[in-house]
Amino acid sequence: MKIALGADHAGFDTKNRIAQMLRSSGHEIIDYGTNDDTPVDYPQYGYAVGEAVASGQADRGIVVCGSSLGIAIAANKVPGIRCAAVFEPLTTELARRHNDANVLALSERLTGWEMTERLVDIFLHTPFDGDAEDGKRHQFRVDQLFEFGDAQRERTLKDIEAGMVVNAVTPKELL
Repeated sequence: MKIALGADHAGFDTKNRIAQMLRSSGHEIIDYGTNDDTPVDYPQYGYAVGEAVASGQADRGIVVCGSSLGIAIAANKVPGIRCAAVFEPLTTELARRHNDANVLALSERLTGWEMTERLVDIFLHTPFDGDAEDGKRHQFRVDQLFEFGDAQRERTLKDIEAGMVVNAVTPKELL
């Protein structure tokens, strides 16, 4: 698998360790940096990894910053990216199974190395359930993540103003 990696100064050490781990497992790595503790702005690294995955240059992406949150927000700005900031195995698995996450965001400051190894392994080896016949509801929901445009925003704002969400019904055949 070809994996894009990126980190800011607060995540470069973990990113480099992940790169080494993945290369030793036979994965191809595209490393967008950074590679030292000189302060840099995390959005550029999230954007770079997101663009690599969205364009098909990489199959998946992994981003690392101090908390995982800022770099995840940045990656999610790229159309087509579903980046999940995770801290434990179950949410990592569900991010793949239910949300088809294609970028993983990790925290160097809040997650130990052994847990990081486990989360990366789960992210790379867990399939998306939307591809299975009984998982079509997940694909239906993932598709909706990219429908948010002017019409959807207008409808949502009206629903908020009315104090309700209407027509948010999953077709019965997808339940």
